[in-house]
Amino acid sequence: MGAKIRVGVLRGGPSAEYEVSLETGKSILAHLPEAYDKKDLLITKDGTWHLNGLPVGPEKLRQNVDLVFNALHGEYGEDGGVQQVLDDLGVPYTGSGRLASALGMAKHLAKDTFRQAGLRVAPGILLRVTDEDPRALAKQVFQKISPFWIVKPADRGSSVGLYLAKTIDELAEAIAACARYSPLVLVEQFIRGDEATCGVVDNLRGEEVFPLFPIEIRKPKKQEVWTYDDKYSGETEEICPGNFSDEIKQELQKLAVMAHKALGLRHYSRSDFIITPNGQIYILETNSLPGLTSESLLPKALAAHGISYPQFLDHVITLALGAK
Repeated sequence: MGAKIRVGVLRGGPSAEYEVSLETGKSILAHLPEAYDKKDLLITKDGTWHLNGLPVGPEKLRQNVDLVFNALHGEYGEDGGVQQVLDDLGVPYTGSGRLASALGMAKHLAKDTFRQAGLRVAPGILLRVTDEDPRALAKQVFQKISPFWIVKPADRGSSVGLYLAKTIDELAEAIAACARYSPLVLVEQFIRGDEATCGVVDNLRGEEVFPLFPIEIRKPKKQEVWTYDDKYSGETEEICPGNFSDEIKQELQKLAVMAHKALGLRHYSRSDFIITPNGQIYILETNSLPGLTSESLLPKALAAHGISYPQFLDHVITLALGAK
């Protein structure tokens, strides 16, 4: 029997999603099949790399791992940063490549890509917030987009820094709050409707991109948007498969595949949607590296198809090693 493939599970990182990344990495480490030699790769908030608890420079990776399972969420992990490092080192890794990751994280560029691919997106405007008065920016938005508004950093994930604004004053406050995360702030028209999410996996069950069952998101009562806290609090009701008509279910699956391909993503992704009362479907965003914690949606959708967590991890590792 040959030596086990050494899989470094990369977690932590400098982003606001540090804690979620730790949990995703912990889940992956716990569910990796015994066929692999698991290594815990941790990046602390200050950027220091650790291998099994000991500091190590990333240049030493090739000596210690055969593949990196990327569990870094947010900036650096999903924006092409760590992908560039791993590409330069010649270390294969799971998830999307550098350019596709950067495109997926830049919400304004992703929106343009979706629009060009034929997906429906909410009207929006990109603001570059420097020293300008947030209220002046809010007035600019009001002239172009009617209320209400969703306000969020243009380059963060997992609904970090997302706000719903209903008045000019709330809009100005939201713009100022988002600017603390990023100088690029995306303001979109609020689309009222039911929320859904749909994951896809490459080269599964005979399909180039296999769409999973769409999940219906039922937010906590009186909650109008699905926030970062909602995603990980366990208070949101997530129904899989969702209670959608066959027509809506198939359309969600088709759109999730279209989004995955349009951004040039690989291995797996998950797209979020709004379904309006008249049946129109808007794409909100696509997550190039969706969470894999105990509260995460992708494992739930996989389980609904009879695919276990370890089976999924093995499949993705095989894809990353180029065997499929």
